[in-house]
Amino acid sequence: MTRRLLVIEDDQSTRDYVANGFAELGWTVERQADGREALEFAHHSTFDLIVLDRNLPGLDGLELLKSLRAAKIETPVIILSAIAHVDERVKGLRAGGDDYLTKPFHFSELHARVDVVLKRKSPAAAAMTLTCADLTMDMSTRRVTRAGREVALLPREFKLLEYFLRHQEHVVTRTMLLEQVWDYSNEPHAAIIDTHISRLRKKIDEGFEPPLLHTVRGVGYRLSKAP
Repeated sequence: MTRRLLVIEDDQSTRDYVANGFAELGWTVERQADGREALEFAHHSTFDLIVLDRNLPGLDGLELLKSLRAAKIETPVIILSAIAHVDERVKGLRAGGDDYLTKPFHFSELHARVDVVLKRKSPAAAAMTLTCADLTMDMSTRRVTRAGREVALLPREFKLLEYFLRHQEHVVTRTMLLEQVWDYSNEPHAAIIDTHISRLRKKIDEGFEPPLLHTVRGVGYRLSKAP
């Protein structure tokens, strides 16, 4: 099945660079240069992914993105921008962007990011059952059990555990948790992250053997069957 891409970019050379690259890969590509016209177009067409410029005539890229999300259009969006400052990247992610790529960029990097975003957004990925030893997380029902016993988690604890399960056997740093679990919001101190980890460990490890959530001193944490 041919994938459909919408490129919203007012600079013609960049627009053609992206569109032609994906067309060569077999995608069906639509191009838009004006933010307001692109918003109308996106409301009446279906796409697998949108590549969106940050600064557009007619309607700013972030306002366009917010309008899409407000209309319950969940098409994955990768934002392109010449603005590399972290505050702008945060704004893009909070507005509903799935990734943020700064200009200038190489097509190979954009293509790789598209693959990652689509894999993350796929129904198969969303419905996965994640496991580590006798700990199980059902992503479709949001039910967590250990040794058959249900574990009640708060939303942040669930998100923490999901991240650990998807990266089990690997060391996870506080910075990684800040970026992926807290979504850059409020930039909590390390002590706050540690408090959430402590509560999660109590729920999934207390009364069970072996312990699964380990502290890697001076580095971070690791979810693992081995100590």
